[in-house]
Amino acid sequence: MKIIENLDQVPLDDSQQQKSSRFKTIAVIAEIAFVVILLICWFVIPGIRESKNLWVLFFYNFPSQFLIAIVPHEPVYFYFAKFYPALTVTLVAVAGTVLTEYINYFVFQYFMDFKLLQKALANKYVKKLIDLFNKAPFIALFVAGLTPIPFYPFRFIAVFARYPVLKYLAAVFVARSLRFYIFALFGKALDMSDGMLLAFFGVLILITALQFLHSARKIRKNRAVAMREAVGEPLGVKEAK
Repeated sequence: MKIIENLDQVPLDDSQQQKSSRFKTIAVIAEIAFVVILLICWFVIPGIRESKNLWVLFFYNFPSQFLIAIVPHEPVYFYFAKFYPALTVTLVAVAGTVLTEYINYFVFQYFMDFKLLQKALANKYVKKLIDLFNKAPFIALFVAGLTPIPFYPFRFIAVFARYPVLKYLAAVFVARSLRFYIFALFGKALDMSDGMLLAFFGVLILITALQFLHSARKIRKNRAVAMREAVGEPLGVKEAK
């Protein structure tokens, strides 16, 4: 009689699969709702933005590091660095970040079976990116997590490449710890006023919004070009470029 050594290899019946799928769906919805509620609280309740409580710093990392973040984290770290040692700010910030990245990994992994992502995986450019990432995944995550390079594409690529979650979180911990510690040191040295930090926050949000608009236009343009090529319609000079 063959003995199944790994419980993950035990086949699930239909009812078990439905329960598992239902649980994952509920978990993903709950995680997204949790982040959205935190983001709403941040903008709606003025007392939170003015608080010096380290729990505020910890929970702020969820909306500021979730998937494609729409709020920046740098001004908040600068703010807390005025009141706490750089190491304290770093440890609290990186703890919230690692938990958020675990949620990111789980949420994106959930959507992996969707047709849209399956099409993305079949794209030759995405395959090249995954192959390039797999040559040195930890180093790629470390560099992206430490430098100003946008980190959110690497969240997706890591899941696409099926990079182990523990290794992913380890790379995030090392890179983000160094990055946040540098931010905290700068925040303490600069000692920016609340007004300057608020202006900095607004500028970063504006830059993020412009980047999203540019990306959205580029995606629409590429999609239109692809549709015209599919039906054999000639492209204009600009589109051909």
